[in-house]
Amino acid sequence: MGGSAGGLDAYIRLLQNQPTDMGVTIVIFNNLRNLTTMLHEILPRYTKMPVELITEKLDIKPNHVFIIPEQSDLHVLNDEFRLKPISKPHGWPDVITIFLRSLTQNWDGKIIAVIVSGYDGDGAEALCGIKEVGGITIAQKPETASQPDMPETAIASGCIDYVLSPEGIAQRIIKIALPDKVED
Repeated sequence: MGGSAGGLDAYIRLLQNQPTDMGVTIVIFNNLRNLTTMLHEILPRYTKMPVELITEKLDIKPNHVFIIPEQSDLHVLNDEFRLKPISKPHGWPDVITIFLRSLTQNWDGKIIAVIVSGYDGDGAEALCGIKEVGGITIAQKPETASQPDMPETAIASGCIDYVLSPEGIAQRIIKIALPDKVED
């Protein structure tokens, strides 16, 4: 799930509406270049899932929430997170796009890409690639986002499957992860 300005509200609303035992790994990207992220300290108040700041070669585990550290691009390789120095240190970051592209190349599991409130359009360029590998794409309803640029850019890509509120996103992820336990 990627966002920036206003993303915290969406992350909280999503996590508050998710069970802790879906077998899903949640990775949260808040576009920060120079500020230290505090999400790994804030978000545990809103979920019973463990919330961890990603470190190099950290194993990807289900029923966990992982937070990208600042000044980093994130990749996936051999079921581990791989960190690299941020490739775009000036201008709007593209850390979400970089991670989503890494998933399309190096991940064999299901992919659900979620874009929430934020400035600019990070992530939008990789959404069609997510769909090409059988993934599902979701954007936050712009009217529920405090900063609608990122969801609007994602929607404009033409590669979004669902446009939902944060609570609706949580419900859709539950339906995808646990199709036999949830009625449509």
